[in-house]
Amino acid sequence: MRAFRTILKTEMKLSLRGMDMFIFAICMPIAVTIILGIIYGNKSAFDSAGYTFLEQSFGAITTIAICAGGVMGLPLVVSDYRHKKILKRFKVTPISPVIILAVQLVIYAFYSISSLILVYATAAIFFGFRFSGSWLQFLGSYLLVMASMFSIGIMVGGIAPNLKTASIVASILYFPMLIFSGATLPYEIMPTLLQKYSDILPLTQGIKLLKATSLGLTIDGVMMPIIIMIALGVICTGVAFRFFKWE
Repeated sequence: MRAFRTILKTEMKLSLRGMDMFIFAICMPIAVTIILGIIYGNKSAFDSAGYTFLEQSFGAITTIAICAGGVMGLPLVVSDYRHKKILKRFKVTPISPVIILAVQLVIYAFYSISSLILVYATAAIFFGFRFSGSWLQFLGSYLLVMASMFSIGIMVGGIAPNLKTASIVASILYFPMLIFSGATLPYEIMPTLLQKYSDILPLTQGIKLLKATSLGLTIDGVMMPIIIMIALGVICTGVAFRFFKWE
């Protein structure tokens, strides 16, 4: 446990020093919240049963940090540490290289949860946002989406032959999900054709789940997104365990 805390402290300092996650996981969601709040204010969203744009977009905005950490951050860190033979060196020490992976998961989970708290605080303090759903259901859904997205990152980082490949694959997955899943551009204002494309993206299903739980809608209506999130997490984790490359 002492080794884990020491590595966590060191890796967190390195992560904050890099500023990438601070910008994309902390600053960006807050900026999107402020922009939506200023543009739409308390206006009702389309087909929203009286919910405002910010209320309907809250669940989506909170996934920005998850996407940044799970789909972009994790693959690059894991592949970079393998390229630098850091994982290989840990294999010949009493400390398992699995600890490195666990530390990275904790760090990106920390960014995601911090982003959730800050987005909620920003929306509530400056724009009068009120959470309509069950926090228990929302947090459970949030952790499910987080686990699913992080499993993608571990899989990509674990099997990519080098850092360049991991970067290309992560970018191909990250930017379409960030832009077209509804995390930044509200799903409701997208053209029908774009919505059909968006539905293919796994993060879109996660956002539908978070949107339902944040608005207090019935879980029965989002059983398919729940099944997709669980299936995606199981498949990606299984692939990562089976083909993960330490060297």
